Amino acid sequence: QVQLVESGGGLVQPGGSLRLSCAASGSIFSINVMGWYRQAPGKQRELVAAITSRGSTNYADSVKARFTISRDNAKNSVYLQMNSLQPDDTAVYYCNANLWTDSFRVATYWGQGTQVTVSS
Repeated sequence: QVQLVESGGGLVQPGGSLRLSCAASGSIFSINVMGWYRQAPGKQRELVAAITSRGSTNYADSVKARFTISRDNAKNSVYLQMNSLQPDDTAVYYCNANLWTDSFRVATYWGQGTQVTVSS
C-alpha cells in the first residue's frame, strides 16, 4: 500500500502565499513523477504542476511565474510554493504520484486533498 498525505492548505487573502507539502510512504521502490492537481467547485480536475525525478517541471499557464514545484527524492516528498494567490486559485489541491511499487508494478496514487481558499 502507498499513502500520500498533504498539508499546508488554508485561507489566505488575495496576493498572499501558501506552501503545500505532500509526503508519500509505503511500498515504494521509486517515484517517477509527482504533481499537484486542483479541482474547483463545478469544474474538472486540472494539472497545476508536475516534476520528474530528475527535476524537470511542467506548469499550467495560469500559474506560471507564481507557483513553484519542488521535490525531495530522499523524503519522497513534493512541495508547491504558491505566491500572488488569486480568488481563481481557490480549489481542493490534490497530490499525485506515478511510481514503481516494491513489487515492481507501475501505479498512480492520489492524496486526500487539501482546501485552498483565497478570499478577502
